[in-house]
Amino acid sequence: MKVALFIPCYVRAVDPDVIEACWKLLRHLGVDVEIPPGQTCCGQPMGNAGYEEDTKALKARFETLFQQYDVIVGPSSSCVAYIREHYGDLFRGRIFEICEYIHDVLKPESLPGRFPHKVSLHNSCHGTRLAALAAPSELNIPYFNKLKDLLGLIDGVEVVEPERRDECCGFGGLFSVEESAVSVKMGTDKVRRHIETGAEYITAADSSCLMHQGGIIAAKKLPIKTIHILKILACGL
Repeated sequence: MKVALFIPCYVRAVDPDVIEACWKLLRHLGVDVEIPPGQTCCGQPMGNAGYEEDTKALKARFETLFQQYDVIVGPSSSCVAYIREHYGDLFRGRIFEICEYIHDVLKPESLPGRFPHKVSLHNSCHGTRLAALAAPSELNIPYFNKLKDLLGLIDGVEVVEPERRDECCGFGGLFSVEESAVSVKMGTDKVRRHIETGAEYITAADSSCLMHQGGIIAAKKLPIKTIHILKILACGL
């Protein structure tokens, strides 16, 4: 089986250590993974802004780079969801958010490493509602959280969840640019709920949410840090 790692452009720009963590985890779990060179944006920002016509060249390039692979995994719920929903049937059923793929397909029973810290789990909007990483509170179904399950494989980590656990942090892509005051207020409220858990770190599967909350933490000098979940899962590799 040929597996490709899709690297969202913003992950490469703001948190490239996530890429290394992805690679280490997949290799440790026995996946023969490749990183196709020449990757570009999937087109999500333009598409979500209504400029679908401008995404055609990006979609064509993505198809050229990835159509040969049986499985594609990427560390971004929103980018993966955009490809699933807006690229037709070509990649539907074979592109996964990486934590979704590890939890649902690879199903590891243990991971090496130790992370002796209390972390507050952030459920991103796309991860919860489009990648099924957790059960959204608006649905009358039993609660589950795949990220929490994966963190349970790491020794020493204590996982807590904030009040209103799946409420948006206010990033929302272009929303944070066009409605910056509202975005910052939402992010500040979210960070304070994480702080109220007594956690040392906020962790999540989406670098965009962590970037937004990390900016608020830095600007307001708040007593908490952010860390991508993949860095915790790969801490022993």
